[in-house]
Amino acid sequence: MYQVYVLHSPSTSSTMWGQTGDLDKRLEFHNHFSEKSCTSKYRPWELQVSIEFEERSQAMRAEKYLKKKPPSFLRRLIIDPALQKHVQERFG
Repeated sequence: MYQVYVLHSPSTSSTMWGQTGDLDKRLEFHNHFSEKSCTSKYRPWELQVSIEFEERSQAMRAEKYLKKKPPSFLRRLIIDPALQKHVQERFG
């Protein structure tokens, strides 16, 4: 399984998204192990939402789709299970 995820940094009000095959490991990397990455200065990161896909290619297409959306769409995605399901069905 692969996930597309949305993370939020309460310390800077930043939002980021990505895709991974191991969400727990990826979140741990963003919060603890990436010392010189572009995400390290925005710690801590909190998971807002994740959407599962069977294949990595599906997650990658969904991630690309979400990156083109305005911030208002991502805010709605976080709180709207029907929209999450729509994204999952569209790319799954």
